[in-house]
Amino acid sequence: MTRSDEAARAAGRSEPIRVLIVDDHALIRRSLELALAAEADIEVVGEASDGQEAVELADRLMPDVALMDVRMPKLDGIGATRKIKESVPSTRIIMLTVSDEEEDLFEAIKAGATGYLLKDVQIDEVPDAVRGVHEGQSLINPAMAAKLITEFANMSRKEAERPPQLPVPRLTDREMEVLRLVAKGMNNREIAKDLFISENTVKNHVRNILEKLQLHSRMEAVVYAVRERLLEIT
Repeated sequence: MTRSDEAARAAGRSEPIRVLIVDDHALIRRSLELALAAEADIEVVGEASDGQEAVELADRLMPDVALMDVRMPKLDGIGATRKIKESVPSTRIIMLTVSDEEEDLFEAIKAGATGYLLKDVQIDEVPDAVRGVHEGQSLINPAMAAKLITEFANMSRKEAERPPQLPVPRLTDREMEVLRLVAKGMNNREIAKDLFISENTVKNHVRNILEKLQLHSRMEAVVYAVRERLLEIT
């Protein structure tokens, strides 16, 4: 999608996307703030320098999206994400880190993060990332998705003997097809092309999946489906 397309969509929004920036380095916070301040459809509503401050600000400001550093003093980004998702579940969280280590990535998604950006990403890509997660996309690139799938498979093997504790909501065959493609790191447009359906239809399927499973993000749904053995990943 081009910048002009984004501008057109922004014009149709009645309220800007409210963003909280969380990083212990002032220079990084400033860079992110400058990148987002130029966007008419995005408003930076607060900044925090550690995880504990982020939790307090999120509870008070209720941002739509939080850009969250992984490694910070007092409370790290993963711990802060977990607490924010408990108190403000509607907030979509993008993790920011210099590392794409499997453990960090998996723990971030388990904590409730919607996306994951490396800090070497081009700064002008950040606004589109914010828009994407706000609209329900999971910001997971194919390489990261592959690492997640490996972790999911390991988790599935470890829990293979655990009996289901509650009845698992039933997903339709089409919803399962969509969920399998989400697990591969595909976005709505790619899923639509693969299944020969419209992008809006994909969005509806994803929304139905999340409602049935009572979850907030696409990757949470994948984790749940693997854990409950709805989805087998080899």
